[in-house]
Amino acid sequence: MDPVTQSPAVWVSHLRKRYRKRTAVDGVSFTVGRGEVVGLLGPNGAGKTSVIKMMLGLVRPDAGEVMLLGQPNTDPRSRQRVGYLPELFRYQPWLTADEVLALHVRLTGLKVSDRERRENLALVGLADRSRDRVGGFSKGMQQRLGLAVALVARPELVVLDEPTSALDPLGRADVRDLLLSLRQRGVAVLLNSHLIGEVERVCDRVVILDRGRVAAAGTLPELLGRRTLRLRLTEVTSSVLDRLQPTETDGDRYTVAMPDDVPALVADLVKLGVHVHAVEPARVSLEERLLDILRTHPGEQQ
Repeated sequence: MDPVTQSPAVWVSHLRKRYRKRTAVDGVSFTVGRGEVVGLLGPNGAGKTSVIKMMLGLVRPDAGEVMLLGQPNTDPRSRQRVGYLPELFRYQPWLTADEVLALHVRLTGLKVSDRERRENLALVGLADRSRDRVGGFSKGMQQRLGLAVALVARPELVVLDEPTSALDPLGRADVRDLLLSLRQRGVAVLLNSHLIGEVERVCDRVVILDRGRVAAAGTLPELLGRRTLRLRLTEVTSSVLDRLQPTETDGDRYTVAMPDDVPALVADLVKLGVHVHAVEPARVSLEERLLDILRTHPGEQQ
């Protein structure tokens, strides 16, 4: 097989960037596999947008290397199949939505038909606004147009910097469905978002930055740990506790490691004379884990 197509969509190695006396990015390394959705998380000033700009050749790093789709990012051809939605953007207000797409198609140098442009606008919910001038668009509609621009050239890698910042709940759900469809098509996605719930729903892996460094990285199960089971029980005896082996107790509430067969556990408890009032699967949320990770890296945020 072609080694280029088998390489990661993104390979970042030891990126560093200083702005005068401030170190914005300090030795960041990570990868995004083909067809993988990776979330980039961290507080304001953690270096997320700086990493993205260095990846895409918009800012020159002081040190480190980046490969995009198997090619060095210093080669302009490496970005030909990359779609990008920046955090802050503006389009020419006198152009229509379709004209904005046509302009960006010309900039890529790729051939995209009129039908494909219309399909792209339909994909982001702007099918009936294709001939409207962008100057009359709301912030949410501008955000949808930005997504259409990022996707118009059939990218193999999509980099989204806060793609849902101006969207209502319905728009965020649309973006979530769009990201899942991209993954199904084998498109790699790097997602920078402050909406942790959205990241938790769509991402295969997460990279957490803090003060310019990678504070933690991994799949959600790796970061969040094993799922647990919370039970509210009465008539609990010592033999029941031996059966449960709880990791945490609080009055009539017991937390245990998630068993392979929950119904069998409940049946055993009933046989032992326990009154089972509630059974709830649980796991620490990504937000809780993020805060825990950041608290272990105390210091002034940049």
